[in-house]
Amino acid sequence: MAREPVVPPRPPCALYLITPPAIPDLTAFASLLGEALDAGPVAALQIRLKDVDDAAILAAVAALRPVAQARGVAVILNDRPDLAARSGCDGVHVGQSDASYAEARRTMGPDAMIGVTCHDSRELAMDAAEAGADYVAFGAFFPTSTKETVHRPEPEILTIWQETVETPCVAIGGITAGNAADLARAGADFVAVSAAVWTHPAGPAGAVRELDQVLAAAF
Repeated sequence: MAREPVVPPRPPCALYLITPPAIPDLTAFASLLGEALDAGPVAALQIRLKDVDDAAILAAVAALRPVAQARGVAVILNDRPDLAARSGCDGVHVGQSDASYAEARRTMGPDAMIGVTCHDSRELAMDAAEAGADYVAFGAFFPTSTKETVHRPEPEILTIWQETVETPCVAIGGITAGNAADLARAGADFVAVSAAVWTHPAGPAGAVRELDQVLAAAF
């Protein structure tokens, strides 16, 4: 009798950390970031600053990239492939209104990590995956104060994606320790968290410890 093929277990969902949209004191924040990254496994750090000039973005990368990369955490810059390549980031995350995936790949080169926002659309995600994106991001799954959102996918989109496509998916938007496990079980390979870490009552390190425990328990 032929044996059923052995399907390897799915890796646990991992934490994808996003900076606050404004960082008044880079030195103090770099110290907080180091404490957070030392508190538990984090797969990636996205540097996402809004309403600042290029010099401020480059200064933030210069201060935060060494902290993350020294701990084996990939550094992703939001929106700007040009600045990501110039500043030594590991990759870039582009939205539907930012640079295209093709432009980001040309700018960043073949080895960079490139993620694409796909909102609540499997069609956009399929296009990105077929083009070669390293991950796709769905969201916002919950209300969030970090940015204005229009799209609100159901967790089922993660399940369908996990069952049909190999490209990893990131769940984003209003994610906390209270709802992260549901998205992990639904099929998220990564959960992206910002405010729930930086505003946590126990501090960023306490937030990372809690989230990692929640994600580990989800499996």
